[in-house]
Amino acid sequence: MNGIAHNRPTLGIEEEQAAARVIRSGWLAQGAEVESFENEFCDFLCLPRGHAVAVSSGSAALYLALGALDLRGKQVALPVYSCSALSNAVALSGAHPVYIDTLPGSPGIDLQAVEASGTCVAIIPHMFGLPIDLTQHDGMQIIEDCAQALGAAVKGTPVGLQGKIGVYSFYATKLITSGGQGGMVVSRDSPLVDKVRDYRRFDCRCDRKGRFNFQMTDLQAAIGRVQLAKLPGFLARRGEIFQRYKDAGLDLLDLPAVVGCAPARFRAVMKSSDPQQTMASLKASGASAIVPIEQWELLDIPELYPNAHRLSNETVSLPLYPSLTDEEVEIVISAVAKR
Repeated sequence: MNGIAHNRPTLGIEEEQAAARVIRSGWLAQGAEVESFENEFCDFLCLPRGHAVAVSSGSAALYLALGALDLRGKQVALPVYSCSALSNAVALSGAHPVYIDTLPGSPGIDLQAVEASGTCVAIIPHMFGLPIDLTQHDGMQIIEDCAQALGAAVKGTPVGLQGKIGVYSFYATKLITSGGQGGMVVSRDSPLVDKVRDYRRFDCRCDRKGRFNFQMTDLQAAIGRVQLAKLPGFLARRGEIFQRYKDAGLDLLDLPAVVGCAPARFRAVMKSSDPQQTMASLKASGASAIVPIEQWELLDIPELYPNAHRLSNETVSLPLYPSLTDEEVEIVISAVAKR
């Protein structure tokens, strides 16, 4: 691949060998590899085994979480500054979205505005790997969207376990991938996990209850297992790159000085008064960058949400992934300095 990509999966011989093992086994559909991936994911989160359900995508995980909470016809709070998968899942589940602005200068949802909205359920994403402390919000059912934050923690609790239910994505360029697509649903609540697992088991059922095929394949799970084992190293490398950007004086979105919050450096999002000029400077040096969420991507009318609107016009996401070399990091830093 020519140039420095904004993001790319970090795959190696171990993932290739895992995929080959499954192909040689003759069993490709959901089976023993999926169960092992679920168990190892529980181990990683210090959850009892059986409390994770692997599914076909992060979007499927979110849809299943909403369904498990029986939210048809109910209002669900969610951030306007987020991926369209959130609003799509809410719509498909039959719930009604209530959009909430971010905090000033932060990609995180305004929790006080969530509480003031009068909703009983909220989807709270940990945007860009920056975890939100939810320990003081026990009065609301919270779905934690951890698509960008696997490995982050709040006061020793992994993200995904602060709320009622947690969802994760293993898309190609997320913190880990299960071969391009994949997701996981977790909860401390066994009946909720059972409802998700029951829905996923769509075939050969005699009760005529509506279900759908959101299964992960063993081929995906085998790759996911290798990636999960590599995650600590991935996170460490991401942290090194993020710190090098900060040490170079780049003005990155980050957590406030909150004791006990450990981020997962999924994105290095830089504040910029002219994102287009910044991206043009990077492109001239052979590096790609993006506006992480552009104005047109906001989930409701931008002008109604001034903090999210400002973020969409004043930020650039820089390259950040484990296979990014030190030399490439320096090229990015130099290009930004020339803007």
